[in-house]
This record gives sequence, C-alpha cells and structure tokens, in this order.
Amino acid sequence: MIRETVKAAQIAAMKAGDKDRTAATRSILAKIKDKDIELRTKDDARDDDTILIDVLQKMAKQRRESIDMFESGGRTELAAAEKMELAVIEEFLPAQLSEAETAALIDGIKTELVADGMKDMGRVMGELKKRHGTEIDMSKASALVKAALS
Repeated sequence: MIRETVKAAQIAAMKAGDKDRTAATRSILAKIKDKDIELRTKDDARDDDTILIDVLQKMAKQRRESIDMFESGGRTELAAAEKMELAVIEEFLPAQLSEAETAALIDGIKTELVADGMKDMGRVMGELKKRHGTEIDMSKASALVKAALS
C-alpha cells in the first residue's frame, strides 16, 4: 500500500511540476528498489509495508542527522533542502506514538518479561521492536528503556 501511495505521489508531483517533491519521491522509490534487490537473495517473512516503513524510517533518520550537521556547519540552504525531503518522507510513515504512549508500552513489556535491570535491556528492546517497531522511533525508545530499567 505504501509503495502505491509513493508512486501516486510521484506522478502527482510530476504533473504539478513540483521538482523538489518529484526528486524526493524518486529518492524514496530508489531506496525501495534497492531494498527489493537486497531482499531477492534473503528469505524475509515480513510483509511489504513493514519493510517499506523500515526503509522510510532509516531515510528519515539520515535526513535528521544531515539537518543537524548542516545547521551546525552554517549551511542553512542545505538544511532547508533536507527538511523538505524529510517532510515528504514523513508523509508516508504511519503516525508515531508519543513519548508517554511509548513509556507505557515499555512499562507493560518490562512487567511482562519480568525485566528488572540493565541486563534485560536487549530483551525489552527486542520485544518492543518486534511488537511496535513501525510505530516508535527506536532511537528515542532506547533512552526511555534505559530510564525504565535503571
């Protein structure tokens, strides 16, 4: 479903003459195609949308890191271009859970797994990613899990 949505957005951007949006959607489709090629040799049982969400989350993370670097280097024009691409990428991602909702999920998993210290962080993170990986920014969740387990 996400794949078709991105393709439709690219066609609409091309018809509207929006060069920036067209470039951003082309970039997304190129990453998707790269992932498809990579998965040809692997036996991945995940559904298509889950795989595509993972690709989009990685792209969004890369854009955020680039924005930080460009802004710290005083390159505001490059940061603005990255922000535009990030906005397009985020349109295709499902809504992310808030910090409070994520903390509640972590507490539930922590209780369920009887996790009581930092030695259980890997188990909690693994279960959280397995259940809610598409809805949560895992880099932010890591800090929340550390706080909950310490």
